[in-house]
Amino acid sequence: MFVGTVMRKIKSRTWKKQRYFRLQEDCMTIWYKSKKAGNTHSTFSVGDVEAVREGHQSEVLLSIADEFPPDRCFTLVFRGRRGNLDLVAESAGEAQSWIKGIRKLIDNLENMGQREKLDQYPLLWICDWFKKADKNRDGQMNFKEVQDLLKMMNVDMNEHHALRLFTTADKSQSGTLEDDEFVLFYKMLTQREDVLRVFQEYSGDGQKLTLQDLKDFLREEQLREDGVQQYALKLIERYEPSDTARMLQVMTFDGFLMYLTSPEGSIFNPTMVELYQDMTQPLCHYFISSSHNTYLLEDQIRGHSSVEGYIRALKRGCRCVEVDCWDGPNEEPIVYHGHTFTSKIFFKDVVTVLGNYAFKASQYPVILSIENHCSVEQQKVMAQHLTQILGDKLLKTPLHGKFPIGLPSPEDLKGKILLKGKKIGGLEDSMNGVVDDSLMGEVSDEEETAEFNDDHHRNDSIRHRVKKSKQSLSKELSDCVVYCKSVHFSSFKHSQIHSKFYEISSFTESKARKHIREAGAEFVLHNARQLSRVYPSGLRTDSSNFNPQDMWNAGCQIVALNFQTAGVEMDLNDGLFCQNGHCGYVLKPAFMRNIDERFDPENPQNGGYKPLSLSIQVISGQQLPKVNIKEGSIIDPLVRVEIHGVPLDQAKQETRYIDNNGFNPVWYDTLQFTIHVPELALVRFVVEDYDKTSKNDFVGQFTLPFTCIQPGYRHIHLLSKDGTSIPPSSLFVHVRITKLT
Repeated sequence: MFVGTVMRKIKSRTWKKQRYFRLQEDCMTIWYKSKKAGNTHSTFSVGDVEAVREGHQSEVLLSIADEFPPDRCFTLVFRGRRGNLDLVAESAGEAQSWIKGIRKLIDNLENMGQREKLDQYPLLWICDWFKKADKNRDGQMNFKEVQDLLKMMNVDMNEHHALRLFTTADKSQSGTLEDDEFVLFYKMLTQREDVLRVFQEYSGDGQKLTLQDLKDFLREEQLREDGVQQYALKLIERYEPSDTARMLQVMTFDGFLMYLTSPEGSIFNPTMVELYQDMTQPLCHYFISSSHNTYLLEDQIRGHSSVEGYIRALKRGCRCVEVDCWDGPNEEPIVYHGHTFTSKIFFKDVVTVLGNYAFKASQYPVILSIENHCSVEQQKVMAQHLTQILGDKLLKTPLHGKFPIGLPSPEDLKGKILLKGKKIGGLEDSMNGVVDDSLMGEVSDEEETAEFNDDHHRNDSIRHRVKKSKQSLSKELSDCVVYCKSVHFSSFKHSQIHSKFYEISSFTESKARKHIREAGAEFVLHNARQLSRVYPSGLRTDSSNFNPQDMWNAGCQIVALNFQTAGVEMDLNDGLFCQNGHCGYVLKPAFMRNIDERFDPENPQNGGYKPLSLSIQVISGQQLPKVNIKEGSIIDPLVRVEIHGVPLDQAKQETRYIDNNGFNPVWYDTLQFTIHVPELALVRFVVEDYDKTSKNDFVGQFTLPFTCIQPGYRHIHLLSKDGTSIPPSSLFVHVRITKLT
């Protein structure tokens, strides 16, 4: 038992509450309850904890540093958008016990072999449901409790069938199910008739797959071409649980199911999860995972600003973060959304976090996009913090000390932080040590005004804030900008003649869409030569997002989204960047990198692209989560498949809905699509709870690039609204991709 004080920040006050924590017998679940809450309690899984931070490593714990020493403090960091848990132990020893213990459990999970995970996760899930349904806490479940449990698990089962399974599982004939008996009940409940049907189609005797049977399945259904026998032997060795079957080089149904639910049986090609792309091309040849208003955890009017926003974004592989800098007290620049009620944080704290977390998820470069509203004096302080805190990580001179002829590659810039912002003069001037005095001190402040200028429905209170202005710029901050000099965009023709490769222009979403409509091919060519950044409209006060696909279609590299806001837009962003080792960089298609080609996203047929046919048979769903907490409610699931790509490819189709079955719904519905530009297409699978009187409720989703799809019989492991996994929820599908003549 651990007794700790939970710390939370509510507006300007720090809230404290004592709680009791206990690790459950499964060594995977942490139970807790409040000292004053009586019998009410909650649990969370160790698998939900991403990391443990020791000491005062959160804003809340820093705010009470004088009251509690760092050796008693620690923070549990949860996956997804769930808030962190700041704790203060009663002693340093107790804190260390829990810090070391939880870290050990996290390591055990991460180091667990594939077979162990496949065995362990369902059992943990079963145990969790068992505890929820065991109302009198006696470690046994009578038939009434089992019936209640089935409703909790999204199962609307015939009472006679449920009683038959219950009686079969009750080996002790006690009229109740204990742990092992309930596991047996669960296994009978989750028999996979859909997978058995595929297994028996290729099995000669219905009991096993011989090596030849398995090879036939891999060739004909999974479309495996090379090294089929070697691969089949590897699958048997890796997934077959029977020692005898492995020795005889055959695969039982259990092994077949284990293979299909593993990463190798996933719809996402496992070879593309790893780093597989060429990382030696110029920076402008990559899509770059990018965040807008990174300091915000909520909306951009009254939301909370926090360094946690940077930590979360960087750990998700984000490679371009934004800071809005304003003059602060005591000559210390602050970060917040100007002219709003968002809270404020110090610029130096943002830079410290950047230094600590920039390269945790990826070694490839991070771009720090500065929106600078500071006086010259505080700009000098900014430059000082950047130089002193980041040290060698901050790129202040061109690589190798030579004037470059083009942008360096992500590989060249590994471990480096690049500043994007205004610069006095050009890179040539700074390298020669000569800057025209007439340029010193003032630069045009165009970028900030664009956010408001491009919105036609602005009112007078906004209009007066958008006048173009001149801003004084300190040489110290200017010198920190090398390859990402912010410049105003005039036209594509002007850029082609006058722009330098190291210059970058920013576009509000509406301006970018206008350019795509009117000059899509020119925009693609512009982005083959230099970087572009697109950011949300200033009128998105709720921190909502625009559709990033439109911008990727034009080759825009830095498409900045509000990472704190869940929804289809962030699903697409996560889907694009989940490939290539999650490194935050994805190589653009060849036709977007070659300045001799002319690709128009609005009219791709002129490029001679040959379309593909995508056929997806949605077979079944497994253990879909409940979305309605109303007692006894069971979801009516349907699956929608969406294609996001060039306008010609945008499409969606859905299956019929299944009445009252979220546990093991079966569809066998086939959806057909034509994909004209597969290199830009993303495929999003969405599960919803059908409602004929109101909007369907979201259940889960999974998004991936079309080029990363493995054809054949595949499982799709669903993600929640905040992008975290929902074990053991999944879909079982059959995918076919063919060329169209």
